[in-house]
Amino acid sequence: MESDLTQIRNIGPATARALIAAGVPDAAALRAIGADAAYCALMDAGERPHFIGYYVLHMALQGRPWNDCKGAEKTALRARFDALVGARRPLTALEAALDQIGLRRP
Repeated sequence: MESDLTQIRNIGPATARALIAAGVPDAAALRAIGADAAYCALMDAGERPHFIGYYVLHMALQGRPWNDCKGAEKTALRARFDALVGARRPLTALEAALDQIGLRRP
């Protein structure tokens, strides 16, 4: 399948293949759903979460170099990344047991 994803700065062939496999077929679709939803699609498709890949995707959609993410912006993106990953991570057996008896913190 031909895709224009690699025409977006910071998106190489491997990332483009992963996005396509995750249901994001082209640059228009990526721009329409945004970096967070695209990253969730990647995780749902089995990609292991990695913070650098997450913020690179954000920088790509802004047309910025991948290493332009710094300071407060990077800190804010880290918090968003952690929340996205946490929402998709299965509970450990201990967390599930604590939830069952109402002892785990939300």
